[in-house]
Amino acid sequence: MRILMLGNSLTFANHMPQTLALLTGAEVVQHTRGGARLSEHLNPKTKLGARTQAALRDDHWDFVILQEMSHGPVTSSKSFFSSAERLCRQIRENGAIPILYATWAYEKGSVKLTEKGWDYEEMAGKMSAAYSKAADENQALIADVGQRFYELSGTQNLYAADGVHPNEAGSRIAAEIIAAVINQYKEKQP
Repeated sequence: MRILMLGNSLTFANHMPQTLALLTGAEVVQHTRGGARLSEHLNPKTKLGARTQAALRDDHWDFVILQEMSHGPVTSSKSFFSSAERLCRQIRENGAIPILYATWAYEKGSVKLTEKGWDYEEMAGKMSAAYSKAADENQALIADVGQRFYELSGTQNLYAADGVHPNEAGSRIAAEIIAAVINQYKEKQP
């Protein structure tokens, strides 16, 4: 099994792709850059975009995981939905299954959350709604890591010191949820 992960630092933090490889037994390749948006993966004029476009055109994948920049689904929703649609189409043309890696709201009380002028529940709700809508519109699977962060927010610290990135426990939960989505999908196949 081969998995391609398209994302940014929320994907590669704490060696999460390697953890996913251990959990699934798959070869996991990551095309990531800190701060990258999904739209960059569509742009062959960028280094990251050229790599991704070549990989989707020339290589075989079983699953391709899409992760948008941390607040992109809320602040740049038009670009997020358009990029998700175009990438999901390319992923299906490749013969792979698209999975949206739904990320989380910034940590309660964090500087980044305050800077955006949001409260935690508002950002969590908007992130979840955007990823769910993109998954529904594109018949993609969803690994709703953000929802799990929300459920555990009162009992477990899943954030790095910046209140944006996951700590090791957060990255482990992300890998476990993505692996579970893949395994559930595979179990349903004839």
